[in-house]
Amino acid sequence: MNDIITTMFNKKFLEELFKPQELYSKKALRTVFDRLAHASIMRLNQASMDKLYDLMTMAFKYQVLLCPRPKDILLVSFNHMDAIKDFVKDTPSILSQVDETYQQLIEMYTPLSNGEFQLIRQTLLIFFQDMHIRVSIFLKDKVQNSNGRFVLPTNGPVPRGTQIPGLIRIFSCSGEELTRLQFNNGGNYSSALREGSFEMFGNRITKLGTNMYSVSRPVETHMSGTSKSSAQHTKVNSAPNPLAKEELNLLARLMGGLEVQKPGSTDTGFRVNLFATDEEEEEALISRPNELSYGVISIQATKDQQANAELTKIMGEFTESGDPSSSASSKGDDLLAMMDGL
Repeated sequence: MNDIITTMFNKKFLEELFKPQELYSKKALRTVFDRLAHASIMRLNQASMDKLYDLMTMAFKYQVLLCPRPKDILLVSFNHMDAIKDFVKDTPSILSQVDETYQQLIEMYTPLSNGEFQLIRQTLLIFFQDMHIRVSIFLKDKVQNSNGRFVLPTNGPVPRGTQIPGLIRIFSCSGEELTRLQFNNGGNYSSALREGSFEMFGNRITKLGTNMYSVSRPVETHMSGTSKSSAQHTKVNSAPNPLAKEELNLLARLMGGLEVQKPGSTDTGFRVNLFATDEEEEEALISRPNELSYGVISIQATKDQQANAELTKIMGEFTESGDPSSSASSKGDDLLAMMDGL
């Protein structure tokens, strides 16, 4: 981790990064990300790197999207910096690089107006607008839909400097208040939190930009009626595929045997789990409709006498003297085709 942070806060690299310039392209950003990730002895294969990059981009998109006001993007960045600083608190040489970056961020961005922060936020959202990659932690917290789009909450504190929606005030030309009208805001909003610290040290107030995996944070969300009806419609129309079980049966036969496990059976065998944890498998089993459930297929990897006899017969035809018959050639081709299929 120290190697990655040292490379990330290299003086020459930061000088280039802080120069006024156009936003990086997606390809350039990915190249920088790959080089930073491989700055240490750690090496990731292509699949792991893709997943790490997708998680990074979607997490940052979520943080930018949920900023109560544009200026809070800087507080999110400070939360990132605070976490990095905690990693290198026992390494003075690297810590000085991080502190210098704090100063550059404060000097460059704290004087900006709200309009300039809004322009930065809008530019970042345009950059991420076509990225809709599903992330498991967001799906579990119900802050992301199955199509990869985030769900904006309709509750919680309002942005700093604003009031809770629900009141319309009408003024005269002279600025005198004439009437007030109340309306239902459709949410459960509360007063704004106090201002977060924009200094090198202090409480940032916002949790955006902190470790997503440190604690479990259930998020209450509100889905529109269209989304709910669409999800229910999809569930009702989901019909079991009769070919799925037959394909598993065929695979079991090719591997040497087929046995459907009966309820109450105490036989132990090889168990394939397609879920990350047993808890996920149990949750999926509970939520899965009964009409979509199948019996457990037990694939025996032991010798099957009938299949073994057939293979022995075919191998015997290959060892016979003389030219192989057309029948043997045909069976040999079938065997090779079956092995290729496996």
